Amino acid sequence: METQQQKNSGLEKIKEMVEDIRIAMMTTVDEQGNLVSRPMACMQMDADGTLWFFTKKSSPKVEQVEQHDNKVNLSFSDAGDSDFVSISGTAQELEDRAKIDELWSDMAKPWFPNGKNDPELTLLKVHTEMAEYWDSNDSRLVRLFEMARAAVTGDMYREGENVKVTN
Repeated sequence: METQQQKNSGLEKIKEMVEDIRIAMMTTVDEQGNLVSRPMACMQMDADGTLWFFTKKSSPKVEQVEQHDNKVNLSFSDAGDSDFVSISGTAQELEDRAKIDELWSDMAKPWFPNGKNDPELTLLKVHTEMAEYWDSNDSRLVRLFEMARAAVTGDMYREGENVKVTN
């Protein structure tokens, strides 16, 4: 996955965390109004805070995005490191052959066996409007020690950094 230095410096930490985690759960709203999520591999986070994904044109998520004001949520999670990112934004389907060529990787081939010229291949572009992250900055042992300390002393557990960023 490629990430670029962010024009909005507040998104730089988001970029670093997304780069490490890479797989997002993309949430849309279905026809019955239910929130539905599915795993998606992020192909790029560009300098404007836009995240790029490959998908199939016939995928229900494409229609769901169009029917609900293009609103989506992306959640990235690395439970082992206690790192979490939530991105709210607007999504758009694009059939941009130059961008597909730029982002294509053999890692996408199992989903698109005809390669980057697969007629079902399209892009979902998600522009970040607001992002929030939780970063523990500590090892699991340190986090467990801090939880035990908080439980024994009655103090609040200090989880690390929690920051909201708008774009």
